[in-house]
Amino acid sequence: MEKVRIKEESMGSVGIKSIGIYVPPKLKDSARISELSGIPEVVIKEKFGITHVHEASDEETVTYMGIEAAKRALKDFNPESLDLVVYCGSEYKDYYLYNCAAKIQYELGAVNANAFEIHSLCSAGVYSLKVLKSMMLCDDNLKHVLLVSSSKETQIIDYENQNSRFMFNFGDGAAAVLLEKGLNKNVILETHMISDGQFAEDVAVYGVGCRNFKKENDIKCKDKFLDVRDIKSMKERLDPITLNNFNKVIAESVRKSGYENKDINFIAPIFMKKSILINILEKYNLTEENSFVLDKYGHCQSSDAFISLVEGYKKGRLKKGDVAVLLGAGTGYTWAATTIRWG
Repeated sequence: MEKVRIKEESMGSVGIKSIGIYVPPKLKDSARISELSGIPEVVIKEKFGITHVHEASDEETVTYMGIEAAKRALKDFNPESLDLVVYCGSEYKDYYLYNCAAKIQYELGAVNANAFEIHSLCSAGVYSLKVLKSMMLCDDNLKHVLLVSSSKETQIIDYENQNSRFMFNFGDGAAAVLLEKGLNKNVILETHMISDGQFAEDVAVYGVGCRNFKKENDIKCKDKFLDVRDIKSMKERLDPITLNNFNKVIAESVRKSGYENKDINFIAPIFMKKSILINILEKYNLTEENSFVLDKYGHCQSSDAFISLVEGYKKGRLKKGDVAVLLGAGTGYTWAATTIRWG
């Protein structure tokens, strides 16, 4: 069965050729987050799961970090050989209504590539693998595609707003993934997503957008930060379903890929509370050694799963032939998982 699977994938596969990560050198540790938020440092460390996050300087824009990650992913690969550059990171970018993908394409010298963007908040990176794999297999002109995610959302977090405390784990950083058609290495298999639009307006920057266009001169500074409309209502609706939805997308992604839950070797998660991650791992008879806790990165939006893959590989937790599941979730609310056969 495995020989058949490998043969089919080599004929119509898309693999991850390389992954590049960029995080700013400046750190914001648990003590600083505690100072800003008024939450005891022990809670930041143990409950939030944060040792430190990376904090971008004024010069390290979303585009800048994306370009730096892309350079690391490309290594010796000629940017002129890229066919497409796609940005899937934070919608909070260098400018309001701005084509980040086009800027990255230009700065890399990817003169033969087209560029566009995919947005699904923090699940975009995981789901974009499905979108791009499908495009590449359907289009003879797409052999090499670069996917870039970047986030500087720490800049729009109000640490005095306790309603948004679940976002105090945000960190700055970027990831870039080079995809190659016909590559029988780190093969992208199948994806599953769950969307629940009842949460669509629960989290937003409420002071910016067409709803407030005529009132923008009156917008207070706090209205330009990420906020939660009704945290009690959101938690009451979200808490009973989120763990189950994580497990559903994992199981369905694996099943669609021709495997069973028992075949999972590694889970590359979005940043989440350690207790939730352990709960998920235990369901598949896995431990922390089969994943990577992002306690020194925080939540870098849709870059998280790619950072987890890189760190898991570095630590020897992700091995040749392993079945790895990339896991994401985004406000709105969406849950997504993509299965990869590593190596």
